[in-house]
Amino acid sequence: MKKSMLLNLLLLFILIPAFAAGDAVLGDLPNLRHPQQNRIVAGAIDAADLGRLRAAGIKHVISLRTAEEVQGFDEAGIAAGLGIDYHSIPIKDAQSLTKENAAALDALLIQIGDEPTLVHCGSGNRVGGLIAVREAWINGQSTEAAIAEGKRWGLTSLEGAVRTVLHETSKSQP
Repeated sequence: MKKSMLLNLLLLFILIPAFAAGDAVLGDLPNLRHPQQNRIVAGAIDAADLGRLRAAGIKHVISLRTAEEVQGFDEAGIAAGLGIDYHSIPIKDAQSLTKENAAALDALLIQIGDEPTLVHCGSGNRVGGLIAVREAWINGQSTEAAIAEGKRWGLTSLEGAVRTVLHETSKSQP
């Protein structure tokens, strides 16, 4: 057996159980959720969290935080240094819950496929909001189904704003 193949098998046996253990490795992440297989949602993370994410087998981080929120912390650089692919879709507030941003998230999730991924913002609320918008506008779900899915992903205080955005958009369509 080639040395590289043996190393890959060893990593597979180390990283898959670490990701499956989930909360045991990632338990300190704020507002941790597991809405889908190989998808986790959390609030704000720091450099130590990125190390734990890597140890848990996370291959991608999708950050919805804005540049103003992460001053003094090079999340993208640290993630890259750890071999984690970093993606950013800055969502400032409810006005950022647009079809374009929902489509960008959808495209990323499709591109990433089944690889273990963290999607995060400050609390998980914007993640849930963008997921709800994605479910309604990209996947054609009803408002109630979209909101329910958004809640699984972390939607809390933005629920009213998401409902308003979805309602206003449906009124403007022929």
